[in-house]
Amino acid sequence: MKLGIVGLPNVGKSTLFNSLTKAGAESANYPFCTIDPNVGVVAVPDERLKKLGDFYHSKKVTPAVIEFVDIAGLVKGASKGEGLGNQFLANIREVDAIVHVVRCFEDSNIVHVDGSIDPVRDIETINLELIFADLEVLERRIAKTAKSARMDKEAAKELPVLERVKKHLEDGKLAKSMEIEDEDELALVKSLNLLTFKPVIFAANVAEDSLSDDGNSNEFVNKVREYAANYDCEVFVVCAQIEQEIAELDDDEKAMFLEDLGLSESGLDKLIKASYKLLGLISFLTSGEDETRAWTIKVGTKAPQAAGKIHTDFERGFIKAEVVNYQDLLDLGGLAAAKEKGLVGIEGKDYVVKDGDVILFRFNV
Repeated sequence: MKLGIVGLPNVGKSTLFNSLTKAGAESANYPFCTIDPNVGVVAVPDERLKKLGDFYHSKKVTPAVIEFVDIAGLVKGASKGEGLGNQFLANIREVDAIVHVVRCFEDSNIVHVDGSIDPVRDIETINLELIFADLEVLERRIAKTAKSARMDKEAAKELPVLERVKKHLEDGKLAKSMEIEDEDELALVKSLNLLTFKPVIFAANVAEDSLSDDGNSNEFVNKVREYAANYDCEVFVVCAQIEQEIAELDDDEKAMFLEDLGLSESGLDKLIKASYKLLGLISFLTSGEDETRAWTIKVGTKAPQAAGKIHTDFERGFIKAEVVNYQDLLDLGGLAAAKEKGLVGIEGKDYVVKDGDVILFRFNV
């Protein structure tokens, strides 16, 4: 999973990116890898992995990972070359979802680029840049499709849909708010890889005193939630400054620090939950002496396709899956005891994998 972090200058975007990637790297003992200066790979915190790893005395415990991309260059006028201009486009096109950091705190020492705090205005400023960038893509695609449409029935069918998307964007609306008529239209719009069609999670960046009630008494946060509800977006409340402090601590200190603040989870945990929910993702687990590992799949994935996540041969030669719930396995003290209780399912090709399933795949190639 790849998440792109966007936001105007001075909203706490880079602070959040730096602390999330550092915290994630340390908390799960996953080697932090910098693919380039603005990309970090973070382990998905999952307490089930440690418990299973301890139970099986696994030599290796491998978490699922998320790649964060710090998207620079998004300022008013970016699509016309302001700031870093269109340098952000190559990075942001490739992400699965956008994490949009919005400033929801007052601080006279940190100047806002527009001179005042207004999260909805900030969201719309960024959205406008994304709309402009999408219009460029559409104009090129329409010009190309129009040439082919005279001779090609498929292109002739695509052209009015492309024109409709363009008109929708020109009205200042996001592509994802457009009504899609059928599966063919959906496939076409998805193939355009439009920025304004991507799922969005808003990170409402607050001062420390707004954390205890999850930002409920913060008028700016409430405005972001109201806006997000109209576009099926997720919102999580975070204090980038606190995340920066958490990133410096080890696991035990972190737990105490969060407890002192009256919090049950860090910003990274909240973000990962919001991401999984928004993208419809779950994790299944494999476990044994060699390795305990989490695998991320879409909700609704069937057993052979889940097996294919591990290796294409597993999917190609799939015979069956032995499936037990993670908690049942631990409570009963192992696979043999779970089998005796009838809690291990022998599942075929139509089995839909559930979150927390521990699976042993049988295959033959």
